[in-house]
Amino acid sequence: MTFFYPLAANPQFLQSKTLIVPVVSVANVSQLAADLLIATLDLQQIGVFDARDLIPVVGARENGENGITTPLELYGKEHLDFVVIQQRSPALKARKESFITSIMEFAKEFKFGAVLLVSGVDLSNRTDAQMHTPTYAIIPHGSPSLDSTALSGIKDLPIYTSPTTQASQALPTPSTDVPFIPGGGLSRRFLSSLPTQWSIPSACILQFVMEGDNRADAALLADAISRTLKINEKVAEWRQPKSWREGLFGTPHDQTLFG
Repeated sequence: MTFFYPLAANPQFLQSKTLIVPVVSVANVSQLAADLLIATLDLQQIGVFDARDLIPVVGARENGENGITTPLELYGKEHLDFVVIQQRSPALKARKESFITSIMEFAKEFKFGAVLLVSGVDLSNRTDAQMHTPTYAIIPHGSPSLDSTALSGIKDLPIYTSPTTQASQALPTPSTDVPFIPGGGLSRRFLSSLPTQWSIPSACILQFVMEGDNRADAALLADAISRTLKINEKVAEWRQPKSWREGLFGTPHDQTLFG
């Protein structure tokens, strides 16, 4: 069954680009960071995915564009060296492994040059030593070397270690190198599912967050992504999408309610 439906007649321009995958996780900070990348760099929808593994959801498109948004879409521009998945609903409980497999097969089929996962991690579990910076990286042992790749800049981030001794969630395959990520959604499953012969350089950026107004957290995470991919010179400041003004936290309360 087809998983990806490109809007371009020739999707081969995806080859060798970096695929950014925002994992549904605590505070949805990775989706918010993806929103900032899409809005600031004026990325366009270049494809949609079969959402059979995700909770169904539809909505209006940004800026009054025709059509509807779907649970899983791909954004990019031909002259940029990366593309961004935007995921708007989590995977169904019984379809998590199918979803991870589909994303990995998509990355292999279109010969992406690198895969960058982006996720939140629960701030309430942070250790004292992790209070110096909110942003960390995981470089799984199953990944090829990141040297001389688009992800080489991730080595400037401190390496994440699990802040909690809680028992990890059951994983489909044994993993000794990927630490537990509280609030990280499917991040650990993605990283633990990399096969021994995985040929695509892969890594993960994590941001410690807690639920609330996470716009500033999203900007910090977007900063980390842009520095890792060395595109920060393209961003003077992050531009929030128009949908954030009313759709993110709802419309403002009528102030007369408070006297």
